[in-house]
Amino acid sequence: MTDPGARTLRLLSLLQQRRYWAGADLADRLGVSVRTLRRDVERLRELGYPVQAQRGVDGGYQLAPGAALPPLVLDDEEAVALAVGLQAAAQSAIAGTAESSVRALAKVVQVMPPRLRRRVEALRAATEPAPWSGARDVVDPSALTVAAQACRDAERLAFGYTAADGTATEREVDPHRLVALGRRWYLVAYDLARGDWRSFRLDRLTRPRPTGARFAPRRLPAEDAVAFVRAGIGASSAQVAVEVLVDAPAARVRERIGRWAQVEEDGPDRSRVRMETDSLDWPAFALGVLGAEVTVVSPPELLDLLHEWGRRFGRAATVVPPA
Repeated sequence: MTDPGARTLRLLSLLQQRRYWAGADLADRLGVSVRTLRRDVERLRELGYPVQAQRGVDGGYQLAPGAALPPLVLDDEEAVALAVGLQAAAQSAIAGTAESSVRALAKVVQVMPPRLRRRVEALRAATEPAPWSGARDVVDPSALTVAAQACRDAERLAFGYTAADGTATEREVDPHRLVALGRRWYLVAYDLARGDWRSFRLDRLTRPRPTGARFAPRRLPAEDAVAFVRAGIGASSAQVAVEVLVDAPAARVRERIGRWAQVEEDGPDRSRVRMETDSLDWPAFALGVLGAEVTVVSPPELLDLLHEWGRRFGRAATVVPPA
C-alpha cells in the first residue's frame, strides 16, 4: 500500500481493532518498514489521534483516550450524539444493525475523553428505553460496550451474575464473543472458577469491569460461538418451534420481526415464518404487530393463545367517566 493517505486510514483502523500492536507486527500488516510506520504514526498524531508508543526491542503502539476527539472526525456534540445513537441501535429491531452498532460503539468509546463519556452516561440514564422484547430482556448498553472491548482486547472480565433461579454470584471470565440470538444478547466466555466454557445472558449481568489481566485465547468446544449458545439454550430450557404463514411479503415481515425469526418467501405476497421460543406470548405479540392475516402451522397451542387474546381484546370496552 504505497498511498500515504490510504495507508494512514488503514493504520488507524488496525489501531482501533486491538489494544496494543507490536511495532514489527503493525509494519508487517501495512507492508512497510518500521521507519515508515513511525512517520505514519506521527501523521496520525498531527491529525489529533492520541497514539502512544512503547520503545525498546518489544516496543509497539496503541490508541489511547485523548484530551479531545480527533478534529477531522467528530466534534464533541457529534461524538455524544453518535454514542447515544449507537447505544439505541444496539437494541434495534432492524436485522443486522445490533452487532455492527456494538462494534462501532466500542471504537467511539475507546477514543472518547472522560468528560464526554460522562455526558453520554447522563443522557443514557435520563432516557427510558422501550424495547420490544420486554423489560426483563433489557441490556445496559454500557455492559455491551465493556464486554465487546474485553472480547476484542483478550482482557479478563469480572462481573456479577444472576442465574435463572435468582442466585447471585461473582464471576471472572476470559471473554470470547458476543452473540445476539433471538431476543437476547449472550457473552460466550471461559469461566475461570468453574474451569469450563459458559454463555451468560447480558441482561442478567451487572457491574462488568475489565481486570487488566490478559489471556491466551482458548479453543471453543463448538463450531462457533452461535452454535455454542444454541446448544446451551437447548440443554437448559424447553424451546418451542413455531411456524406460521403470513399474508404479507417477506421483505415487509423481515422489516418488522426479522431480528427474531426466520422469514422465507412462500408464494406471491405470502411468507413462512419460523422461530424458536421459550414462551408463546412473544410470537403472539410479534404476529400482532405485523397487521396481516396469519395461519398457524404449529404448534396448536399458539392458535389457542391467539383465540384467547382475540376474545379478551374483543371484550375490551371504553370506560365512560361519571358526569
